[in-house]
Amino acid sequence: MTTKRFLKLATALATLSLSGMAMAQSLSPLNSDTEADRMDWSELESKFGALPAVPEGTSVGGVSKTLTNEYWRSLGEGYQNTADANGVKFVYQAAANEGDQLGQLGIAENLITQGFNALLFSPQTDVNLQPALEQATEKGIPVLNVNDAVIPGATHYVGNVQKDNGVRAANWFIENNPDGGKVAVIEGQPGVFAAGQRTAGFTETINAEGTGLEVVASVPANWSRELAYNAASTIMKQHPDLVGFYANNDGMALGVVEAVKAAKLQEQIAVIGTDGISDAYASIKAGDLTGTIDSFPVLTGEVAMEVVLRLLAGQELPRVVSTPQALVTSENIDQYSTSDMAALREVLLK
Repeated sequence: MTTKRFLKLATALATLSLSGMAMAQSLSPLNSDTEADRMDWSELESKFGALPAVPEGTSVGGVSKTLTNEYWRSLGEGYQNTADANGVKFVYQAAANEGDQLGQLGIAENLITQGFNALLFSPQTDVNLQPALEQATEKGIPVLNVNDAVIPGATHYVGNVQKDNGVRAANWFIENNPDGGKVAVIEGQPGVFAAGQRTAGFTETINAEGTGLEVVASVPANWSRELAYNAASTIMKQHPDLVGFYANNDGMALGVVEAVKAAKLQEQIAVIGTDGISDAYASIKAGDLTGTIDSFPVLTGEVAMEVVLRLLAGQELPRVVSTPQALVTSENIDQYSTSDMAALREVLLK
């Protein structure tokens, strides 16, 4: 890291420390999974009415983790769907990769100067966009935190219950391994709320008394397919009787699938990922990936844009609007395999 970049990072962390003290005086640090002030996405219209007319010229900026991951591209597609339907100008930008925290911060700070009416932030970590959140707040620009890292000072958040991703995966292993066995976790990026919650949900559920299952390894792979492949290869050598992996996202899960196939253990080891990207669906249909916890990113993006437009209209929404998720396997994949968002909404509302 260059001296200039180090100083910028130090400044950002100092800003975070100061803003955290200010936040503590008015708003408790956000935990999107347990925040009591919440509602389900499906209740927006019934509780707050139809989306108010959007003033002409309204513009919204979006900051994503990266566009190299299909999940974040799909989230942007959802943003754009709702923006287009309401005549909103929308700009969506992202860092070069999921580890470029300062690059993402720079993008957010640049958008703040461009006069957008509201901003959508999907931070790389729980802290790297906190300074930008503070700058936007000082300028009176509403910021909505959208899946999946959680800014402690965020006033509003849209996304799914991250811990439930891990719980759903664990319950599948419990139901399908009545004789017990060893399982492993491939974690996302350390320090990211979603990764920690997904891992905790899986591990706590697996390790509950009476499941017969045991988490024998839990290794971070930083959202990298290659690192996940390497980690899974090592774990399988250490535990040749392993029965399954849970990965914190689908990219890593597909890396694990490659490792399992290379070891010729497809019949023994199940792999479940998270996110519901198209490659995961294709792998499930091919009989390789066992399942994915789909959090429906296009729908999440549509809901998030609706929420931020409602906030701009002055509606006092709960701090958290929770979006759906579902375990998708070969048994139910057909009902979720659709690009028709109206049809998907009907399925999820049943």
